[in-house]
Amino acid sequence: MKRIVEILTFLIVTACFSQGEEAFQRGNSLYNQEKYQEAIDAYTSILDSGKESASLYYNLGNAHYKLSKIGPSVYYFEKALELAPNDDDIKNNLVFAQNATIDAIDVIPEGFISKTLNSFTSITTFDGWAWFAVLCVVLFVVLFILYYVVQSSLKKRLFFVGSWLVLLFGLFGVFFAYKQYNTLKNNQFAIIFAQETTIKSEPNLRSEEVFQLHEGTKVQVTETVNNWKRIKLSDGKIGWIPATDLKEL
Repeated sequence: MKRIVEILTFLIVTACFSQGEEAFQRGNSLYNQEKYQEAIDAYTSILDSGKESASLYYNLGNAHYKLSKIGPSVYYFEKALELAPNDDDIKNNLVFAQNATIDAIDVIPEGFISKTLNSFTSITTFDGWAWFAVLCVVLFVVLFILYYVVQSSLKKRLFFVGSWLVLLFGLFGVFFAYKQYNTLKNNQFAIIFAQETTIKSEPNLRSEEVFQLHEGTKVQVTETVNNWKRIKLSDGKIGWIPATDLKEL
């Protein structure tokens, strides 16, 4: 009975994968035929089935960009970049989409140390850093065992020094994994989907209008009250926006 369950599970997973691949290829075909909305529907059906990938989000971003839907385009390029932070094609297309936005928001410059740490942290994903740390620990154990096994004093020194260097790299991996996890947890970002929205000083329609934002602008969500989101811009401005006017990453 257990074997039958395993076989059925395998067949179900294989069938779901095949359906997702078929929908992805159908979406690509529709995109090449310039049927962008139909391509979006095909790609979205894959997301609705619970699957995601950088290439899927990338294609969704491209299809929305072709339809001049800047908000969704920026959103899906950002989602793709979360899964493939070093992909140059995604970065380039994201810049194109961002250049089509209306709002020009200044960015508060980072300090040298902060910028350097963020650059190292973004080399790979949280999972990537976690696996790097695990690999370093395994390698540390192997080198330490070799240190005890070998007889040559030169090799002993090499294995001893190498093991502790690898362990040090592993600790750096843990640090960067924690830093990235902490950043993702405490820095929730969103993309404005409304063509134009008014930012309020308080989470209600009667409060003072602070400024306006337009489709495609990236904001940081810092708080939620009922159907309102408190946002912060890269230049330090803050305000409240209806939750329906944005989509969180």
